[in-house]
Amino acid sequence: MTTDSLISDVSDTARWVAIYRAMETERPDALFHDPFARRLAGEKGEAIVNNMKDGRKMAWPMILRTFLMDEIIMREITQGADTVLNLAAGLDARAYRMALPDSLHWIDVDQPRMVQYKADQMKNEHPLCQYETVPLDLADADARRALFARVNAGARRVLVISEGLLIYLTAEQVAGLADDLHAQPNFQHWLSDLASPGLLKMMGKSWGAAVAAGNAPFQFGPADGPRFFSKHGFRELEWRSFFDEGIRLNRTFRFARLFRLLGALSSAKRKEQFRYFSGVMLLGRS
Repeated sequence: MTTDSLISDVSDTARWVAIYRAMETERPDALFHDPFARRLAGEKGEAIVNNMKDGRKMAWPMILRTFLMDEIIMREITQGADTVLNLAAGLDARAYRMALPDSLHWIDVDQPRMVQYKADQMKNEHPLCQYETVPLDLADADARRALFARVNAGARRVLVISEGLLIYLTAEQVAGLADDLHAQPNFQHWLSDLASPGLLKMMGKSWGAAVAAGNAPFQFGPADGPRFFSKHGFRELEWRSFFDEGIRLNRTFRFARLFRLLGALSSAKRKEQFRYFSGVMLLGRS
């Protein structure tokens, strides 16, 4: 069985990444614990990783993404965010596994089929906050704008999350999403991972055929990094490079430290490109 046949649509990538969370959870030195990840991934998630080229070898950036976002989410909530709007939530179980305040309003948004699947798998579990799911296709601009307006009206300070979403969109789609988010004044911060053109090229060689076969090609990796969003009302507040954080947290690839040494000898432009190769960004309103 190949990943070309296993990944039937973009929702299957959530099963794939859930296996990485399960792998990290089962380590004795785990950076985080997601006790629901393996159940949510199911046999299909395991099969995707087992058949994916370098499937387990390339788990580290996805693991870092989860950990870094966990850190930033908790900090944002501590600093006053009363609502989390989780776009394309997939199999994210943060509302069930993180030490969240009871008063927090957490909203998971995804395709109806994914929302129903997760609800079935988690039916005997209890979220740790005020939890809501919204079955919605984010490509439906009118429907998402109506949702954003409703969330804005009921919140004081919203943290938006788009983990693992933007890379599958076109630049025009990301721009439209950014404009719609910025139109809501209480949407204060936006947390997302971000790829670069170099990462798209590298991932295309390894996993491109598999995700394209499931109608989920890698597309968005802006050459200007987080500055892409400045035209849409957002500015970079924080950038966490997967390369740097991987070395710090001992979740990285072989010879990463040698690459860092060689990078120190590069030009300022190359250093900047390498820093923004891939990572997690926190955006704020301009």
